[in-house]
Amino acid sequence: MTPQLARRRPQRIATFAAVLLAGTSLAMISLHPAFADDQSLNATAKVQQDFKPIQSFAPLVKIVKPAVVSVTVHLKVHNVAQHQPPGMNGMPFPFPFPQQQQPQAVEAKGSGFFISSKGYLVTNNHVVKNAKSIFVTLSDGERLPATIVGTDPSTDLAVLKVDRAKPFPYLELGDSANVTPGQWVIAIGNPFGLAETVTTGVVSALGRDIGDGQYDSFIQVDAPINEGNSGGPLLNQKGEVIGVNTAILTPTGGSVGIGFSIPSDMVKRITTELIKYHHVTRGFIGVQIQEISPEMAAAMNLPSHDGHANGALIAETVPNGPAAKAGLKAGDVITKVDGKTVHTVRDLALEVSEVKPGQDVHVTYIRDGHEKTAAIQVEKFPKNAEAAFNPNAPHNSTSNTSKADLGLSLSQLTPALHQQLGIPSDVQGAVITHVTADSPADQAGLRDGDVIVGIGSATVTDPNQAVSAIDAAKSKHAKAVAVRIMRDGQSIFVAIPLPKDGAKK
Repeated sequence: MTPQLARRRPQRIATFAAVLLAGTSLAMISLHPAFADDQSLNATAKVQQDFKPIQSFAPLVKIVKPAVVSVTVHLKVHNVAQHQPPGMNGMPFPFPFPQQQQPQAVEAKGSGFFISSKGYLVTNNHVVKNAKSIFVTLSDGERLPATIVGTDPSTDLAVLKVDRAKPFPYLELGDSANVTPGQWVIAIGNPFGLAETVTTGVVSALGRDIGDGQYDSFIQVDAPINEGNSGGPLLNQKGEVIGVNTAILTPTGGSVGIGFSIPSDMVKRITTELIKYHHVTRGFIGVQIQEISPEMAAAMNLPSHDGHANGALIAETVPNGPAAKAGLKAGDVITKVDGKTVHTVRDLALEVSEVKPGQDVHVTYIRDGHEKTAAIQVEKFPKNAEAAFNPNAPHNSTSNTSKADLGLSLSQLTPALHQQLGIPSDVQGAVITHVTADSPADQAGLRDGDVIVGIGSATVTDPNQAVSAIDAAKSKHAKAVAVRIMRDGQSIFVAIPLPKDGAKK
C-alpha cells in the first residue's frame, strides 16, 4: 500500500463554505424532450436548482496550508542499496557506491498536519515506524525535531509533538459520518517529496475494507495520492479534515485515482487516546469470527436476502473469556450489538473495539434457528489475542472412520499426528486423512490435515462423533452441514453440501 498526503494550516478552520461558493450564473440553452414527464422526479432539475459553481479552491488552500507539514524520518540501515531514492534505478552505477559498507542514515518522507495549537500533529504509523529521529518542516521552512506521543498500528495512525514559543496553526477534525459519495475533497501533501502539493477530487465510496486490518473502514477518493502523501489531510469545502490519507490501490506504484483515507471520526477517538494515554485501549469479548457465505447461510438455516445473511459467525471462543462466560459458543451468529445491526465481521470488530473494558455490551445472536440475547462484560484487548484461543476439548480415542458420501476419510487425532501436523496437544477432534477429488468435501475446500473439531454448534472430539453429527444433519434433510475445522492454528467454519437421497455417492 501506498502513502498519503498531509499539510498544515494557520488557524482553526470551522466554516469556510462561503468563500468557495461564488454565485456566477451561466447562460445556457436547454433542450426539452418532446413528451410530457413528471418533473417532480427530475433528478437533474433538482440538482440545478441548488447548483452553485465552484470558482476556485485557492482561498481555502491558502488558509489551510500552514497547518500541513512535511515529516522527515531518519532510519539506520546496513544495506543502503536496498533503500534507493525514487528515480535512481536508471543510474549507470549502484547508489550509493558499492564500497560504502558502513551503516548510513536513510531518509524517508511523509506528510502530517497539526490538530492543536500546542504542537500535536497527526501522521501515519507506517511513516514513523522504526524511526531513529523525526523532523517536521513547516510551510515557511522552519524545521523542528518531533517526538512520538503514541502510535496505533491497527489503524495506521500516529501522533507527534513539536515545540516552540509561538503557537501552531491547526486543522479541525470534521464529522466523517456526514461524508457522502460525490462530494468535493481536497488533499494536501508531499508526493515524492514535492512539498505542499494540492490535489482535488471527489469521494468515490465509503466504508471500504481493503484487507489491511480488522478495523478497515476507509473513505475512497479519486483525488491523486502518491508516495509521500501518507499522513496528510483530506479536506471538505469547509476546510475540515474528514480523513487521513493512508493508502492507494495501484498496479504501477503511482496514483490511478483509487486512494483511501482513515475517517475523521476514527481519527478523533484514536488521537484523543494517544494524547491522553499514549496508547489505545480496545474492547475484547473473546471470539474468533468469520463471514457468512451463502452456502453457510443455507447450511445453518439463517435468514438471508439474495443469499446474503447479516451477522458474524463465531468460529471459536476463548475458554472462560467474556463471550464464553455469557453462554456464547462456536456456531452462534451475532446479529446485533447494543441494538445496531451487524452486517459483517468488520461491523462487530468496530463496535466492540469502541466499548470501554469493564462495560457491558448487549448482543443478539442466533443459535439453532432461535434468536437469543446476552450481556457480555467487555475486557481489555490482550497483547497476544491469538494465544488466548486454546481449545480444551476432552480426549476420546476411537478407531479409523470414514464418511465416503462426502469424500472424507477420518482418523483419531493421535499424539503422533499432533506432532506431525503441528497441532497443540490439547486439541482433539477427527483428522482428515484423505479428501476424494471432486467430492462435496473437496468442492468445499477441505484438505488433508484439517482437523474437524465441531459440527454446527456441537463439539466433536473423535471421528465417530463427526460421522454421527453429519448423519443427523442428513436426517433433517439439510442442504449442507457446517463443519468447524482447525487449520494452520486457526478455527474456521466450512459449509459442505449434502448429497440428496438417491444421489450418486
